[in-house]
Amino acid sequence: MKTSPSELDALTDNNLMLKVRDGDVDKLSLLFERYKKPLFGFFYHMNKDAELSEDLVQNVFYRILKYRYLFRGEGDFRTWMFHIARNVSHDHFRKNKLSAKDSLEDWQDRLGSDDNRSTSIQQEEEMQLLSMAMDRLPEEKREILLLSKFQDKKYKEIGEILGCSEGAVKVKVFRALQELKEMYQKLEARL
Repeated sequence: MKTSPSELDALTDNNLMLKVRDGDVDKLSLLFERYKKPLFGFFYHMNKDAELSEDLVQNVFYRILKYRYLFRGEGDFRTWMFHIARNVSHDHFRKNKLSAKDSLEDWQDRLGSDDNRSTSIQQEEEMQLLSMAMDRLPEEKREILLLSKFQDKKYKEIGEILGCSEGAVKVKVFRALQELKEMYQKLEARL
């Protein structure tokens, strides 16, 4: 029995992944469409390389397909997927021993247009400092801030991804924010 497009939209991520696990691999394309942008954002904030980020998104879905039999449907698909994404990122950087580039994102698009030119320049400088400070954080601290602040993951979900308690995640986020603040202030003092 075929599933209509409107029925596919109604299927939960877990239901789709269970269908993929059970051999209906075409359903993976809908999961890809749903999650390619959030995954790309996660990777891009880690490495500042659009082409690499696209490749890493592809690798995540390759691994989802390869290890589909491990999905039990008991937990949240997004948590399982971001756990795989985290492993893909670690494996890539371990294999290639790459560090994050010092290039900056085009923050101006995020800030929008501003009639006051000096305010716009100041905001751009602040965003550049913040980006530089993020780039200087250890990978695990940068990662936890990206999950909590840019991907809007709940602490419980991050704990499942990282394999630690919700309380431990709160501590890690707090410490990462403190270190980010210190790094930002050091960079600001140099100007």
